[in-house]
Amino acid sequence: MVLSAEEKRIRKSERNKKWREKNKEKVLQYEKEYRKENKDKIAEYQKEYNQTPQGIKSRVISGWKKSGLVHEDYDALYKTYIETNECNVCKKVFETSYEKCLDHDHTTGLFRQVLCRNCNTQDNWKKKI
Repeated sequence: MVLSAEEKRIRKSERNKKWREKNKEKVLQYEKEYRKENKDKIAEYQKEYNQTPQGIKSRVISGWKKSGLVHEDYDALYKTYIETNECNVCKKVFETSYEKCLDHDHTTGLFRQVLCRNCNTQDNWKKKI
């Protein structure tokens, strides 16, 4: 029986996964030592990654999750956030990313809209809805 390259890759991946599960302590010790010996290398890689569009996106989404935001498609939400150029309430144009806030319900965690910093700190706009 001849295996395709994809089948070989899958089998190898499964063998590696089983080995890692069987040798968890050994793997953890190796990773700990690697991180200790390569601190500078890892820090440099992280610094470079954080400057890439994917790194920025990852940090932004991570921040949303930490603040309690709940959404079924964070990629689509990030796209909406990036493409929004004005406050959804007062229509103020965002000149910097600092002025842009992703508003969410703190009880349910659900996204509501993209607001300017002023509208986000005041509840007057909720009465208009």
